[in-house]
Amino acid sequence: MTAVAQPRRPDTRAPRAAWAGLAVLAASLLVVVMDMTILNVALPDLTADLRPTAVEQLWIVDAYALVLAGLLVPLAALADRVGRRRVLLTGFTVFGVASLLALVADSPLEVIGVRVLLGVGGAMIMPATLSLIRVLFPDPRERALALGIWAAMASVGAALGPIVGGALLEVFSWHAAFLVNVPLMVVAVVAGLRLLPESRSDRPGRIDAAGVVLSVAGMVGVVYAVKQLGKHGPEPLSLALLVLGAALVAAFVRRCLRRDDPMLAVRLFGDRVFRAGVLTALASSTVMMALLFVASQWLQLVQGWGPLHTGVALLPLAVGGLVGSPFAPAVAARIGVRTVLVAGLVATAAGLATVALLPHPMPYAGLAVAFLVVGLGTAALGVGSALIMGRAPSHQAGSAAALEEMSYEVGGVLGVAVLGSIAGVVYRAGLPGSTPGDAAESVAGALGTPVASAATDAFTEAFAAVGLVGAVLAAVAAVVVWRWIPRDLDLADLDH
Repeated sequence: MTAVAQPRRPDTRAPRAAWAGLAVLAASLLVVVMDMTILNVALPDLTADLRPTAVEQLWIVDAYALVLAGLLVPLAALADRVGRRRVLLTGFTVFGVASLLALVADSPLEVIGVRVLLGVGGAMIMPATLSLIRVLFPDPRERALALGIWAAMASVGAALGPIVGGALLEVFSWHAAFLVNVPLMVVAVVAGLRLLPESRSDRPGRIDAAGVVLSVAGMVGVVYAVKQLGKHGPEPLSLALLVLGAALVAAFVRRCLRRDDPMLAVRLFGDRVFRAGVLTALASSTVMMALLFVASQWLQLVQGWGPLHTGVALLPLAVGGLVGSPFAPAVAARIGVRTVLVAGLVATAAGLATVALLPHPMPYAGLAVAFLVVGLGTAALGVGSALIMGRAPSHQAGSAAALEEMSYEVGGVLGVAVLGSIAGVVYRAGLPGSTPGDAAESVAGALGTPVASAATDAFTEAFAAVGLVGAVLAAVAAVVVWRWIPRDLDLADLDH
């Protein structure tokens, strides 16, 4: 009997050039994420040099995140229409030029302008990298690995920012924190022209003026209000701005739901697997940014370490993500997507719980182990990203990328604002009743005063409280993700 030849499955493996393109995308993300944290180290020198007012200093810090969050949706939609590589390379150029302009910035307003331009460039770069990874890697398993590497670079960038900034400030002025981006962006433009393909959506969403206004104003309003509430508590103006921003976002969502070609495909949230990916990104970024924010302060103010020493001390977070991310897709192929994502969130919760349970005074060795475990937990983010990008149809890759980036941005803001506020409440509760105003406001104001010892003890308690609350949040997210993802979901089944 003659054997019937079986049709061969098409080989969807990515060529070597795709992995070279991934190197460009991952390196560019590394630079953008580094820029989010490097300013924290440079801010004291910048403040001493330019002497900004309190309001100006607030805008120097917040302008980047506000512009980035506001422009993610319209610029992702624009990239779908005019070309993702074109928008990405334009973003590289804007980012590089803005960094170069910092050299001539000699006033707080000019630095704010530089930060605004950096936010514009970042909003062009970040969703375009995810959309292009979808194009470069048609095979879902390889795409999951590529997204794992991409996620690892985000973790490395967050950890390297303080180290690079601290090292540069040992020798140069605060301008160096911006100028380090320029040669990297030049290399990214040249490499991107050679290695990245052009890609457009075959059914791009409609970009309408009203939708742009609603999305930008709504996101900026929500993000700014949450930041202000975290810093100053429930003030009427901040609460009103939060309500207004949420109303504008809701109006934008309704507008998208009424259209057949929306600027943002919000109907993607109807898929539980897609929602699980977004929740993983949101929960992980919330607890990670809170941990970085509070831990960096504790290491500097309680331990008395400098910025460079502090950056090195935080490296286990990046090491965990860097080591675990390449293996997460292979493990998911063996034991299931759901198990890997839930295990990642559980590991994150375990690391944060370790922070809460360490004896006081906290030994750094115990913290390093906790950081490493949290980093290993975030290694599952690449699999979560694969859920987001794989469950979206190819023509909605830009929307999926924008929603993923928004989850990271909103999570970061919530982590610093909400968990940072919890840290503030616990800190103040641990101080003596006669503590003066500056010392009650922050541990930095208490150093060198009679209540310094009580303040450092109280801030250690606050650090532990952030660990406990973060552990609970990660554990709750793990339970929800377990319920939303089918037990038998495989990476190969992600594409719609």
